[in-house]
Order: sequence, then C-alpha cells, then structure tokens
Amino acid sequence: MEEPNPSVMIQTELGSIELELFLSQAPITVGNFLRYVNEKRYQGATFYRTVRPDNQAHSPVKIEVIQGGLGMGEHPAKLPPIPHETTAQTGLRHLDGTLSMARLEPGSAQSEFFICIGDQPELDFGGGRNPDGQGFAAFGQVVRGMEVVQQIQQQPAAGGMPLEGQWIVEPVKIISIELI
Repeated sequence: MEEPNPSVMIQTELGSIELELFLSQAPITVGNFLRYVNEKRYQGATFYRTVRPDNQAHSPVKIEVIQGGLGMGEHPAKLPPIPHETTAQTGLRHLDGTLSMARLEPGSAQSEFFICIGDQPELDFGGGRNPDGQGFAAFGQVVRGMEVVQQIQQQPAAGGMPLEGQWIVEPVKIISIELI
C-alpha cells in the first residue's frame, strides 16, 4: 500500500493554506521543502512578491503567482541549492494552486517557493516564462486556503523586477509552516 502524501499547513497573518506535497513524483524538491519545514528554517519567512496582470505589463509571457520564503538574497537559514526536477520528469503541471520552487537558473532553487493562481502552463518544461525552457519544479498543491492565496496576491505592491511582478509593500508574515 502506498504511503499518503505529506501535508503541510502554512499559517499566515491572513489565514491558513494547507498543501499536499507530491513526494513520489518530486522526491528531491519535496525533501528539500520538508527539511526547511522540519528544521524550522522558515522562521521569519514572508510572502513578499505578487505577480498579477496589472504589474507585468511589459512581460511577453503573463503569469499569476505569489512568492514566499526567506527572500532572494543571502540568509543564514538557507541550505545549498538542489537539482532541478522539471515537470517533464515529474509529470506534474502548474495548475491553479500548484506549489513550485522559485529559481534563477536550473539547479539554483533553495528556499523560495510560489503558488500559482490559475493554470500557468508557461511555467512548465518547455514554457516560455523562463528563457532556458526548463520551467519550474512543481511539487505540491493547495488543498485548502486558495482564498488566502488570492488575498495575498491582491496586497498593495510596488517596485520589484520590471517584467516579473512587484514586491508586496507590507510582506505577509508566515507565522508557521508545519507538517500535519
């Protein structure tokens, strides 16, 4: 009998988001995320970036996501980068509520993750959002709390990366991330 997928609860200051993690399809990525969770490395983490239609006007490939974690810079709680598990390898897709790893280049993912709002095929292997065509490493799914994800996405935002969304003006605090 197959073991059930692990579940994680993200408690934010705006509410809870429950996630199912796909361990058998994406073992490296799920293992990395669970190590951050189990070792309490996400202490002080936030949702700090929102990408929505109104803040990526010049991007040729539109997406909708919220991004969270320890931040894009250096952080003492970050672990070494992990190998990239493409959606071509895992069979997973970036659908509404998909949990995935943020990265700059293949093999650079560490602590940063994002959640899709709506189906985002341009984030899959072969999609056009990243010039290298490798896509992003999907590894879980929201099972409860998409209304919280949507509320985070609508937070006031400014500045940020010219083609890729904006920083949330007052990042949404992640109170805890725990295995349930």
